[in-house]
Amino acid sequence: MTAETAVVLPVLVAVVAALIWGLMAVCARIECVDAARAGARAAARSEPRSAAISAARDAAPRGARVVLSSEGDLVRVRVEAQLPGVARLTVRVRGEAAALAEDTVR
Repeated sequence: MTAETAVVLPVLVAVVAALIWGLMAVCARIECVDAARAGARAAARSEPRSAAISAARDAAPRGARVVLSSEGDLVRVRVEAQLPGVARLTVRVRGEAAALAEDTVR
């Protein structure tokens, strides 16, 4: 192994690790958005609050926080998850969805 290879190899490993971590963050963000949509759909169908939160938790990343709120006829669900990382590389991702309650649609 040459000296150049010995220097470049750790840098290459660090770049690949950063790319994988970034991909995990993007996937977690998509999961949060999907979970928020699932919860908003369930709440818009006038399902019980616990069922809507359960629908969101089932689709959310592990350990995610789900918040369901109503603003008039609009139901809003926010899902937040903390991604594991080293030191300051932890990232909080979130997704939010809103839906109009079906009993108000004619």
